Amino acid sequence: MIVFCGYANVDLTVAVPVLPGPAARVQATAVRRGEGGMGANAAVAAARMGADVRFAGVVGPDAASTAFLDALAADGVGTEWTSRTGVLTTAVVLLTPDGERSIISQDDLVTTEHVAAVAAQARAAGADWLYLDGYRFPAAAGVLGEGPPGVVVDLDGCDGPAAARAALEAADHAIVGRAQAAAFLGGDDALAATATQHRVNLVVTDGSRGWTLFTPDGARHAGAAIEVTAVDATGAGDCFAGTYCAELDRGSGPLEAARVAAVAAGLSCTRPGARAGLPHRETVLAYIDSAGAHPAEATTAQAHTAPTDTVRPGTGPDASPALAWRHGEET
Repeated sequence: MIVFCGYANVDLTVAVPVLPGPAARVQATAVRRGEGGMGANAAVAAARMGADVRFAGVVGPDAASTAFLDALAADGVGTEWTSRTGVLTTAVVLLTPDGERSIISQDDLVTTEHVAAVAAQARAAGADWLYLDGYRFPAAAGVLGEGPPGVVVDLDGCDGPAAARAALEAADHAIVGRAQAAAFLGGDDALAATATQHRVNLVVTDGSRGWTLFTPDGARHAGAAIEVTAVDATGAGDCFAGTYCAELDRGSGPLEAARVAAVAAGLSCTRPGARAGLPHRETVLAYIDSAGAHPAEATTAQAHTAPTDTVRPGTGPDASPALAWRHGEET
């Protein structure tokens, strides 16, 4: 079981010819509403990949929140852990014709106390993984407790280096966009050192340029993105995170999980909106099968001697691969 604790919101997507700069005025070409939120999107992505999923965010008692939860349930996401003591927030997404976007989000009421309660509930229920977005740090780092479930953090919500470091200290796996990684943690050498220091599997995503996995033993694995015609990149990062969690829950190691997540994230960009493009597992496997080999095949860019301390259980880069690719695994 995977428990997703994070943002739930309504997306107000505004299509614009270009992203506006300071004091600029642009004419919207279309406006639409849809479900979104980092945590909720990731939960749906994981559920569509076949995982047993619970969403434990905060929404309101109103009809719009009920409809939001109904949509999650229709995708197989359990919503009984969601609090209805807050509000369903709104995010404004500015979207250009080539699929690039900027997002203005409203803060939610997922408090540190809520995170602590969810972590305790997940542990009591025997959940395997707890997903948190970076907005919860640094405060959440001190309330997660010891032992299972394993923690996966999307660092893109962190508001500075201190929050990112606190999240890394708490996480078994972390996912972050390249720009955020560079701003908070530095270049590849610094990222490799960070993964080793914090004993964390750190996945850095870089859109159409692919992804890099930095493992606790100092190794680096680089993978390509699949080639698609992007319609809307909104939710692609959430798709990567949710799929990555689902593959870990299925028994894959982080390298295999990143490979599958890269395919799912690429496919998610081919339809508008944060949810509509999130692929089901059979679609991802069909794409992989039609490619004749894994389209996001990873290569080892650099490896270092493993530290003498023990890697946390289930976090080795090739632990228990869930899928057998037609071509051999990297060595």
